[in-house]
Amino acid sequence: MLIVVTGPPGAGKSSYIRAHAKASDIVIDLDLMALAMAGPGADHHDHHPVLLRVVHRARQAAIHEAERHLDQVDVYLIHTMPQAKARAHYKRLGAKVVTVDPGEHIVRQRVRDMRQPAMEAVVTRWYRDRRKGGSRPVTRQASRTW
Repeated sequence: MLIVVTGPPGAGKSSYIRAHAKASDIVIDLDLMALAMAGPGADHHDHHPVLLRVVHRARQAAIHEAERHLDQVDVYLIHTMPQAKARAHYKRLGAKVVTVDPGEHIVRQRVRDMRQPAMEAVVTRWYRDRRKGGSRPVTRQASRTW
């Protein structure tokens, strides 16, 4: 099964996966992939643009290959803000979608404490996009399929 974990930066998506995934599951987490490919002492959330380009391509390859094995293993995929095309693709695959959101105040405090200042704009966009039209309400933590 594909489990797509969404939520704003600092919400606890990686922590959710650590609490739920088994050792035999596949976890596709851009931050962990970047850290694995970065040199010693790299910042967990601040990566060189070239490294990010390489990691994004590796992530796409990992997703593509993992999708071929959904009948054998669970695949946890962090996708902060999937656009309509990705959501439709995940729906076709029968994905379970988990939104991790401890609340905007908590997220903003975590980002101020632990992330690069540029992440604040991503948080703003995440909450703005979720409020538009009321079709995808913001929840503390909800599971759904698109």
